[in-house]
Amino acid sequence: MRLEKVIAKAMKQLGDDRYKLSLAVAKRAEALAAGAEPLVEVDKSKTKFADIALMEIAEGKIGISSIVYEE
Repeated sequence: MRLEKVIAKAMKQLGDDRYKLSLAVAKRAEALAAGAEPLVEVDKSKTKFADIALMEIAEGKIGISSIVYEE
């Protein structure tokens, strides 16, 4: 699927809020970089963490409520 379609689908999952999407992608990409396993079928060595995070959000595997903020 083209990245533009993935982004559009992910935006719909988060109520068309770009701010929430950017926060969710950043936090999930950070977790993936720290060693978390992707929740979608993808080659981790050939795909950027931000793109994996976008795919997870677009498929409904990750949402804003599942992100834990550190204080």
